[in-house]
Amino acid sequence: MNSLPHYIDGAWKKSGGDTLAVDNPATLEVIANVPLGTSAEVNEAVKAAAAAFPEWRNTPTNTRIQYLFKLKMLLEDHVDEIAQLITLECGKTLAESRGELRRAIENVEVACGMPVMIQSEFSEDIARGIDEYMIRQPLGVCACIAPFNFPGMIPFWFLPYAIACGNTFIVKPSEKVPLTMAKVFELIEQLDLPAGVLNMVHGGRDVVDTLLEHPEIKAISFVGSTPVARYVYERAAKFGKRVQAQGGAKNPIIILPDADPDMTTKIVTDSVYGCAGQRCLAASMVVTVGNHSAITDQLVDAARSRVTGNGLDEGVQMGPVITPQSKQRIESIIQEGVSEGAKLVLDGRQGARDAKGNFIAPTILKDIPLDGKIVRTEIFGPVMGLVHLDSIDEAIQFVNSGEYGNMACIFTSSGANARRFRHDVQAGNVGINIGVAAPMAQFPFSGWKSSFFGDLHGQSRHAVEFFTQTKVVVERWLDTWSRTF
Repeated sequence: MNSLPHYIDGAWKKSGGDTLAVDNPATLEVIANVPLGTSAEVNEAVKAAAAAFPEWRNTPTNTRIQYLFKLKMLLEDHVDEIAQLITLECGKTLAESRGELRRAIENVEVACGMPVMIQSEFSEDIARGIDEYMIRQPLGVCACIAPFNFPGMIPFWFLPYAIACGNTFIVKPSEKVPLTMAKVFELIEQLDLPAGVLNMVHGGRDVVDTLLEHPEIKAISFVGSTPVARYVYERAAKFGKRVQAQGGAKNPIIILPDADPDMTTKIVTDSVYGCAGQRCLAASMVVTVGNHSAITDQLVDAARSRVTGNGLDEGVQMGPVITPQSKQRIESIIQEGVSEGAKLVLDGRQGARDAKGNFIAPTILKDIPLDGKIVRTEIFGPVMGLVHLDSIDEAIQFVNSGEYGNMACIFTSSGANARRFRHDVQAGNVGINIGVAAPMAQFPFSGWKSSFFGDLHGQSRHAVEFFTQTKVVVERWLDTWSRTF
């Protein structure tokens, strides 16, 4: 099986480095070999992007977005094909993969509005005969280090905005799921972009460090775990780069007694177990407030009935986790929760339908000790933690006491309680009767606390601000000059 190539300077380039086998997490079959890349190959990509930048920067914005209009249509025409690849290498169901591609396309659509979003500000006569204005200009070469869990969507939080703003861009896909971006770059090749505007390099730690340290790269976008996000932020900042680094999460959902039980059960179950819990907005802790026995029973029944298996099979509602190591880690966390005193209401370690792959069926731990380790640990798997508190005050305090601040949701029929929660909760993405508060492409993806390192998030106007630098011009023109010349 041949190794996947890089895409550098408008051409496919074979890597000279070592390779890593890519497994289908549902069958453990080797489906590709991905190069681990070298620093020299990163340097080649950066050189190409830097060479392409001056001409691309001077390309009118209206011309730049024409490539994005074409890219949108190419993605639309190949949604099913790309979704198949996402499921094949990532494990999620086809429905989840198609939904992921929908969000990627939405970001391309929003970036097509760049002529409006990048508009400047102008103030006439700040003093007699003097005008002042601000313009936005691109940074140069930018790069994205993408995670495994959304191989088709997350690069598009950044890519379309970066190039629409006039930057050149390098994508480093996760070495666990390289096929999706390889296919996307086959489509990108059809755009006839100037060589070097978009590049893709595969690799592991050495490639990442080269990207973080390279003097020609002006900005880094990253999504992954909090420890790695912190490392990326610190390392890239040390070398003078702008950084947006999305980290991990421990997303709580609060269920008040007046919540609609049927709707809440369905939405919360999807939130916890969608994509096998491997998403930064997956619900992890479910907090019931007040009378809760009925909703708890419904959540357990809904989790027990969820069908786990190969995401390509019809009727499957949840696929495998990404690697055997992830499965082992999640299973050990489940056991640690039991050791801390939590009650194992539903044990998914033995309940998967297909034993060959990295399967863990839906799991529920109840009555988790609030002072234990598991209540603070990001599991990143199909495990629901259930705790009970007596009031909304305690629930908000519980949310705000956590290390992370990516998402928090509440289910209630009370507008007053919903507003109070929205106002007081320390999280960047808030859902009200919504289980996954995933912002549309028109809004930034806003993490707080240890869930995000940086100032400007991905998507929408935050992306425009991140991928441009402002220049303020103060100017005066005297009539005597015009008469003289």
